[in-house]
Amino acid sequence: MLNSQKFGIELYENLGKLFYAMASTDGNVHTKEIDKLKSYIRTFWLDIDAIEDEYGSDAAFRIEATFDWCLEYEKDADESFKQFQEFYKEHLKLFGSAIKNLVLDTAHAMANSYAGKNKSELILLSKIELLFKDE
Repeated sequence: MLNSQKFGIELYENLGKLFYAMASTDGNVHTKEIDKLKSYIRTFWLDIDAIEDEYGSDAAFRIEATFDWCLEYEKDADESFKQFQEFYKEHLKLFGSAIKNLVLDTAHAMANSYAGKNKSELILLSKIELLFKDE
């Protein structure tokens, strides 16, 4: 599905930023959100392509690594989303309908994993949906 290893790895890193923004948009990252993301990576994202990183691991694990890095360094949710948004606009060809649907499914699952969707999560989900519809 993805034809460039470099851009594939960058895609996963930027998805890590997006999913971090999803989890942290309300000011708290809950364990259930992290667990849901890890579950989706293993269940769905690993099957997207055969791209591996420089260590021979499936590149989809970069989602988790980037998410963890953002969490460790307490990155700003809005800034993380903006970085994803810029990457998306510069690399539209990487985002086919299957990727977009999986991004939305993952984001919705994360938002639902802890006490349902709150206002800030609903706003971010709407921003993602609008971003994907604009192109």
